[in-house]
Amino acid sequence: MKNLLDFLARYNHWLLFIILEVASFVLLFQFNNYQGSVWFTSANAVSGKVFEISSHIEQFFALTKVNQELTQRNLQLEQQVQTLTNTLQQRASDSILLKSRQFQPLANYRLIPAKVVSNTVNRRDNFITIDKGAQDGIKKDMGVVSGNGVVGIVYLVSDHYSIILPVLNSQSNISCTIRGRGYFGYLHWTGGAIHLAYVDDIPRHAHFKLYDQVVTSGYSSVFPPGVIVGKILHVYNSSDGLSYRLNVKLSTDFANLRDVCVIDNTAMAERIRIMQAATDSIKEREE
Repeated sequence: MKNLLDFLARYNHWLLFIILEVASFVLLFQFNNYQGSVWFTSANAVSGKVFEISSHIEQFFALTKVNQELTQRNLQLEQQVQTLTNTLQQRASDSILLKSRQFQPLANYRLIPAKVVSNTVNRRDNFITIDKGAQDGIKKDMGVVSGNGVVGIVYLVSDHYSIILPVLNSQSNISCTIRGRGYFGYLHWTGGAIHLAYVDDIPRHAHFKLYDQVVTSGYSSVFPPGVIVGKILHVYNSSDGLSYRLNVKLSTDFANLRDVCVIDNTAMAERIRIMQAATDSIKEREE
């Protein structure tokens, strides 16, 4: 308290001057319209500038939160764009696959589109895994095709996945015929080049030429007739000399296989059963 009193006593004339100045300014601006308006305008300008600077400062410090919100929104939009892109690609690939001219022989069959999730081509017994299973209507021994031709036959089925026994497997055995010629044999792969296979048991009296198309024969309940397999590159004699062996360039590119369709063979199986029943009936009558 003593220090405060000493300060006031020492600077009393300055304090009195300040008080008188403040009082004079109050009286000047309060009781004179012109000076009052000047003060009001100036005060508003100063306060406006202060508020503007304050607003800019607040906006600057709020940028961090705004950036975080924008980042989150961008991530959400990126995810939506990716989802839409995947959907469009899926539908486009399915549409192209189903409209391919190779699928014309399958127009009257139900096809189940699927994606290849794993595929081997460098073994003697290769397998393919697809992302559809029993819950999608897939069963063992159904045929599998791509937009370019025959792929293989369903070998094992789980609820959501299936294993395909492809042409590139030593156990594969698919009945084929030369398009427009009427001669048929069986397609085998013996290893080595993944774009070449062999059709055995073509009769010696068969007439055909190089680059004729080889297609499925339709003599089983797996593939309907006319699905492309490949084209003839070379002709050899069989080991016993009683038939021809055809070297066939496969139409399916197994190294780049992405989209396939599984053929619902219910109609084919029914047709085979009826044909078998008719054959058995004829045999019984002959006996």
